[in-house]
Formats: sequence, structure tokens, C-alpha cells
Amino acid sequence: MKAMVLAAGLGTRLRPLTDDRPKALVEVAGRTLLEITLFRLRSFGISEVIINVHHFAEMILEYLKTNNNFGMKIEVSSEDVLLDTGGGLKKAGYFFHDDSGRPEEPFLLHNVDAISTIDLRRMAQLHTRNQALATLAVQDRKTSRYLLFDEQLQLCGRRSGHDGNTELVRSSSQTQALAFAGIHVISPRLIPMMVEEGIFSIINSYLRLAGQGEKILAFRVDEYYWRDLGRPDDLQQAAQDFERGILQ
Repeated sequence: MKAMVLAAGLGTRLRPLTDDRPKALVEVAGRTLLEITLFRLRSFGISEVIINVHHFAEMILEYLKTNNNFGMKIEVSSEDVLLDTGGGLKKAGYFFHDDSGRPEEPFLLHNVDAISTIDLRRMAQLHTRNQALATLAVQDRKTSRYLLFDEQLQLCGRRSGHDGNTELVRSSSQTQALAFAGIHVISPRLIPMMVEEGIFSIINSYLRLAGQGEKILAFRVDEYYWRDLGRPDDLQQAAQDFERGILQ
């Protein structure tokens, strides 16, 4: 199984820490967010990774070189302009193409600032068992942007903003509003189906494809630890969680 780490963001919410470094190289308990993410991927048997970069890209390249890619096969996808999640994946899509003739394995897409104890192997197994196009880690928590799923936990819409503006792409008698955790398992066949161009969110592709009948599934992760390390307070809390052994 291969993976892509989304690490190109500016990290504006982490300023001033990101005034002189990329978000991926901000540290928690003496380890960078990128190191924590790569070690976690490696613990699930993932050894081939592509990382998208933009902000202080040269620092990430030097960091990987200095650490011998942490013993992994790593490629870098450099973005002259930020392409967002969808555009970034589309640019790096070649990495997941398999010319061997074997069935293409799903791959993992992981935000560099998402830290968790989510069982990625179990998530991938659910994805494969259900022959999904994509499987999204979601949880029941407060957010300004919800994804909506039907009774079978298939994506059918989204709700965003303080006014709760709702967009439904498939009819459903009952929907569940869940928060996305920034971790996806994706079938490579998604990439040629992403007809959007330039800068775009992968969520837009998911919604369009769900509306066309494709299976975009939810994987509930309420039982696991998860934290978005987007603000300095989140970094401090995560550092304490490492000290207490909640995270490793």
C-alpha cells in the first residue's frame, strides 16, 4: 500500500511557528509533524510515500535527505501554487499508477497535521471489502463543515457555515452529519475520474461522484484518539498526550 502526505499548506493558524518553517516541520514533543506521520504510516507497513510541498519546500527536501527518508521510498510533488487537496492529488496521481497488470491497491491520503490512533489497516479492509471508490475517516464532533451520510454511511451531501447551508447530491430519507478527520483510503481509479482542473478540493470531486452513484463511504473513528494540530494550543495538548503515553 502506498500513501500521500498532504504537507503543502501555509500553516497560517500556526503562526508565528510557521514564519520560518513549513507546517510539516513544526515539532511536537521533539518530533516534527512529518516524522510523526511517516512513522505512523510505516507502522502499518507503508513504505512508499509521496509528499506534496510548497511553503519552504526546500527545507522539507533537505530534512528528508538528512534523515535518509526515514528508511522509506519517498518522492516529492512540488507545487508552484497551492493546488488544494484535489489538485494536489491529481498532480501526484502518476505515483499510484501500476503498470504490472496487477489489480491496483488502494492508497492512503493523510493530512500532515492530523494525529491519531486510528486503525488504518482496519479502515483499508473496510474500503476493500465494500469495493468503495473512497473511504473517509469521520467522527461525531462539532465543526463548521460537515459531510452528510445516509443510513448505509454513503456520502450524500455536506453542510457548512454558521447558517447550516446544506447541499445534497443524493436523496436520503435520513442523514448523519459527521466531521471529516483528514484521512482517506482511495482506489486509484478515482484519479482519472477527477475532471476538475487546477486548484480544487477533493471533497468537490467526492460530492460530484457520489451524486453519480459512486460509493464514497464513512469510516467512523469516534473510538480513537484524533487531533487536528492546526493551532499552537493543539500542539501543546498533543505534547502532553505524548508525555502521558496516550500517543506514541
